[in-house]
Amino acid sequence: MTQSPASSPDLRSSRESRVLLVTGGGRGIGAAVAGLAVSQGYRVAVNYLRDRQAAESVAEAIRQDGGAAVALQADVSREDEVAGLFEAVERELGTPTDLVNNAATLEPQMRLDAVDVARLRRIFETNVFGPMVCAREAVRRMSTRFGGTGGSIVNVSSVAAKTGSPGEYVDYAASKGALETFTIGLAKEVAREGVRVNAVRPGFIYTELHAKGGEPNRVERVKGLAPMQRGGDPGEVAAAIVWLLSEQASYVTGAILDVTGGL
Repeated sequence: MTQSPASSPDLRSSRESRVLLVTGGGRGIGAAVAGLAVSQGYRVAVNYLRDRQAAESVAEAIRQDGGAAVALQADVSREDEVAGLFEAVERELGTPTDLVNNAATLEPQMRLDAVDVARLRRIFETNVFGPMVCAREAVRRMSTRFGGTGGSIVNVSSVAAKTGSPGEYVDYAASKGALETFTIGLAKEVAREGVRVNAVRPGFIYTELHAKGGEPNRVERVKGLAPMQRGGDPGEVAAAIVWLLSEQASYVTGAILDVTGGL
């Protein structure tokens, strides 16, 4: 992220000053982001909802390699817990300079005509409201409007936002479509305040999220739909995310980057 000439010096130019919060960072794409970001000089807060052991394992591996990391519990669907999460990051590592909104949920594969509002509420509270509130807290700390030194936000969407995921997760797909619209709008809103906002759109990635939908091996079934004829690795998505966070992407904001094998 580049600062305007009138803004304060960019403290993020110092590797030790870069503090990254990864929501849902205990496994899958989030864990891959945390591990890769540390090699780029970030101190990392690994957020988790329930699996403390997984998040602590990610943080401990980072510390064993000489990096700085903490595991912090919070439910991103709860506004009060998001506020507490950001306060904990500040207390443990310093003011966040970067945010990856990775935490998400889905529910068992189902047609819309079998879905109730309670399910919709659970999905949108985590996949849409959560990232929006996290981004709000990040902007309050990063934006030059509030005395910050700038920063970067990356939202993790899904190829489902393009395909609609019929017969499986149209509700999940709709939540990711909303996240992409939010990404574009917020990027324009804070572009003059030193904050960049982008998203990645992963395709069929080998993560544990598919098991939550009732089909652990789903990638094997659908990978042939991708022109590259394979599923993706979390590390491949993490590389795109960390690039968007970095100074190498300093003129990129409001972008949705496909990591989909050609879909």
